[in-house]
Amino acid sequence: MDIYLPIAGQAVNAVLIIALGGLVGVLSGLFGVGGGFLTTPLLIFYGIPPTVAVASATTQITGASVSGVYAHMRRGGVDLKMGAVMTVGGAIGSLVGAGLFRVLQASGQIDLVIGILYVVLLGGIGGLMLKDALVALGWVNVEQPEERPRHNRWVASLPLRWRFYASGLYLSPIAPMALGFLAGIMTVLLGVGGGFILVPAMIYILGMAPRVVVGTSLVMILAVSAVTTMIHATTTQAVDIVLAGLLLVGGVVGAQYGALLTTRMKPDLLRLALAGIILAVALRMLLGLTWQPDEIFTIEYL
Repeated sequence: MDIYLPIAGQAVNAVLIIALGGLVGVLSGLFGVGGGFLTTPLLIFYGIPPTVAVASATTQITGASVSGVYAHMRRGGVDLKMGAVMTVGGAIGSLVGAGLFRVLQASGQIDLVIGILYVVLLGGIGGLMLKDALVALGWVNVEQPEERPRHNRWVASLPLRWRFYASGLYLSPIAPMALGFLAGIMTVLLGVGGGFILVPAMIYILGMAPRVVVGTSLVMILAVSAVTTMIHATTTQAVDIVLAGLLLVGGVVGAQYGALLTTRMKPDLLRLALAGIILAVALRMLLGLTWQPDEIFTIEYL
């Protein structure tokens, strides 16, 4: 069943778009990631203009995150105070990212920049995730340090410490706010929630307990993606509400199943599978940037 997208200016298969949203929703519930790091490139592969794909993906991230946050809050897996601090940084980062987006859009280089950033980010994150999964499964042996500090020494040295009781931490809000700022810029520029960077950073830099990391990450992603959607809608006018709606239908349902699967499946195998998907998407993006077709220009008669 085909449906017309008014902003993208083309017709798409509605069932396929809903299925894509469902897949991203499952990833959101499983790993605490918004899923935009897969939604945006897959939409681009389908033929959606990159600017529309980025702006519309943030809307889908919002819906999927609402569903995921609700599921994790019922299990007591959310640190609302930490999420609020990260959201403040994320909101500021969104405004900075919006300025960068408009500058790149005006220069005509936004599509190229989006492609390059995706190749670098997906390649790096996919490689690290693959290594961690192989080590955790025992398929690769890596010498581990005898003892790792609870959180980064730089974080421990920051002033103005607060107590985050749900996470069991006593640290400065500057560090989580800085992480939120980075995620806010990424959300605007790439249409990603930033969870695939936030989750490991919250564990290894902030020292948060894994039981609250996923839910807290989704709280921040929810707030920042909502702000980013409004920014795109009012500045770039690239949000396609029909496309976002189709993605949301699948994303909200998928997030519930993803949260349920976290208690039933071995996380290391899931991480291995996700790493393979991320690296495959990165390779496809790289080919799209470097592969030169036989005929550079085509003419279509309507």
